[in-house]
Order: sequence, then structure tokens, then C-alpha cells
Amino acid sequence: MKKTFITGFVSGAVVFGMAGALAANMVTSPNSFPIRLNGEEVNIEGYNVDDYTYFKLRDIADVVGGFDVDFQDDTIVLTSDEEADTDALQVADQGIFSSGGTVTEPVEGEFDPTTNWLDMTRAGNTAHVDHANVLYQIPQNETGLPMVFLHGYGQSRMGWMTTPDGRDGWSTSFLRKGHGVFLVDQPRRGEAGSTASMTTDNIDTWSEDSKEYMPGDQAWYTHFRIGRTAPERYEGSQFPEGEEAQDQFFRQMTPNTGSFDQAVDAAAMDEVMQDVYDMTGEKSIYVTHSQGGRVGWDVDPTNVAAIVAIEPGGTPEIDSEQYQRLLGANIPIVIYFGDYIDNGPSDIQSTEFWRTVRDTAVEFAESYNADGGNCTVINLPDIGITGNSHFMFQELNSEEIAAHVENWIQENVM
Repeated sequence: MKKTFITGFVSGAVVFGMAGALAANMVTSPNSFPIRLNGEEVNIEGYNVDDYTYFKLRDIADVVGGFDVDFQDDTIVLTSDEEADTDALQVADQGIFSSGGTVTEPVEGEFDPTTNWLDMTRAGNTAHVDHANVLYQIPQNETGLPMVFLHGYGQSRMGWMTTPDGRDGWSTSFLRKGHGVFLVDQPRRGEAGSTASMTTDNIDTWSEDSKEYMPGDQAWYTHFRIGRTAPERYEGSQFPEGEEAQDQFFRQMTPNTGSFDQAVDAAAMDEVMQDVYDMTGEKSIYVTHSQGGRVGWDVDPTNVAAIVAIEPGGTPEIDSEQYQRLLGANIPIVIYFGDYIDNGPSDIQSTEFWRTVRDTAVEFAESYNADGGNCTVINLPDIGITGNSHFMFQELNSEEIAAHVENWIQENVM
């Protein structure tokens, strides 16, 4: 609408001087009609000439926007703002909300508003806990296929938003492809950290009664198949090189505030999927990573259009309740695995771990397809995409892999 409006003014905005108009025997007077822009009255000086109204181009540009006017080398130069930034991402809507969760029972006793925080017994207080938190953006060119992204262990939604070397993350990549993106922090993680009992997970703390964070930079680095030992990278690695990128990657790591509970996470994700459906009127493509993949299999498929699992921590046991629920809902599934699995160091426990996870996923897909489902396992080296770790969506070829995911969506979900 704005482009048509501006073009109409530009094509009719031949500027006549008052003297020139009089010389042509035209009846000329200042414009006395009110002018409204998007319902609001604006002040633009104009001239009525023989029942036509004319405005100065610069005056229109100042009020309406959308283009600039200049005079260079005896030429009137018009520059469209849209042409100047044709690659700009246009976001129609964005926001943040929480989904699911519970409220604790009040602490015994009566709340005293006169002392409130000074009352260390917290008598009468409740806590809203164990919800998920969702940051969303919906693009102007929205396709009707929203995508919900769930992170893995030690991560938050930040991993979908950027890369260690500062490029656009997958959230922006898929926004540009026309998908509304909904980025989740699962219960007891990141911006959904509120919980009733602090974590006793021995990945995050030294012991059950400890409040000291257990370091794990090197352990994560090796387990995620970036290199044998930080900061070295495997030969041909797509992981961004350099100390700064490695530092940024490690600073993405986010511990649990409360112990990991798959049932709690799945219940909150059910609410997320329902809330996204209520907002958009569409089922979502559910993108999971690592531990988030385990939660993904447990989610009610009612509002799920498809599942894209990036190196999930496992796949449903064949003929299990998870398996039958997904199969019965006819959910198309694609599972991606990176490099350094078949060719990883044989003396590292993680090599055999990921090989087992991958091979089990292949068995799952074969059974799922034989039973009438649609599941594809993509082993990236088999299609000529090499050098990827557990974090393929953050690496130098992340856009190539995003394009592969989008092609799968077009072929299997559209």
C-alpha cells in the first residue's frame, strides 16, 4: 500500500512555480483541503491548479517517507529506501511469553505485607515455577509454517540466535525463509530458571548438597566432537576458528537451576505448542537438538507438523508408546548427524556413544517407514557435507545445512 501511495504522488508531483502557472493562464491557489496519512492529519504545503493538487517531492518524502529527493548534476534524483536496503529483514510481530508451569503451595503461615522481604520464613508466599519461556518473531513474508526450536543440555535459545563467530543463527535464517520462529528456554534453564528445588544433577554441581558449579568446558568440547582436546579442532572442521569464537561458544553454556526432568519439560512443551497454535492457527515444525530431542519425542503431536531432530540424544524405542504416538499422528521426521562419528578417534568414549545413537536412529527410521511412517536419517558426510560437530547449526556451513532442512520441509510438510 505504501509503495502505491508514494508512486502516485511522485508521478503527479510536477512542481509548477506560481509565476509559470499564471503565465499558462491557470487558476492557482494554495491548497485548503486537509490531508490525512494513515488516518492522521498532516501538514503538507500544496497548490490547487485548475482542480488538480500538487505537492513538492521533498515535502512528501519528509512526511510519508519511503524515498529521498536530491538534485545532482541538473537531475532530480529519487532514492527509494526499499531499494537501498532490499535485504532488510522485515518482522511483522515479535514478543516473549511463558508457557505451562505450576505454582507452589503457600509456605505455612500468613503473609505479612509490613515486613514482606524482611520475613525470612517467607510465610504465605508462593512461587511460579517449571514453565518454559518463549521468544518469538514472525516475518512479514510469513509462510504459515511456524518453527519451534528447543535447545540441548547445557544450552539455551541463544544457540539458535547466533554463531560463535557472530553470524546469523538459524532463527534469523529461517525467518528469512518465511517462518515464524519460536525459541524456547526449557523449564529450569536460562530465562525459565524458576524452580522449587535447586539442581542435584552431577553434571552441573559437585555433589547433591553443593551449590558450586562443576566446570566442564573441556568435557563438552570433546563430547561435542569439535576436537580431541580444546582448543584443537579436527581436520577439516567447520567449527569457527580462533580464541574469540571458542570463548563465545563456551559462554553460551547454561547450567540447570533445577534437576533435569523430562516429564516436566515435555508438559511445558505441550503448552508451548498449544500456545503457538493459538497464536498462529498452524501446527509447528518442531526443531530439537541433543537432549531436547529426547523431550521432543515425548511431546503431544496434536500441534506438531513435523520434527527436525539435530543429533538427538536418542530415538524412541521401536513399538514403544512414543513410537506409536508419532506413527499414529503421521508425523514426518528428519534426523541429522554430523561428522567425526565413523571417523572419530576410537579411544574416545564419545565416538562410540554417537555412533550408537546414529545407528539406533537408522534402525528407528527403517522400522518407522516399514510401518507406514516417514522418517529420514541424514548422515551429512554421506551427502558430501563434512567437518560438522554436534553444533552443525552454528558452524561455518550452517546456511548450507539450513537450506537442506528447508528443502526437506518443502518436500515433506508443505
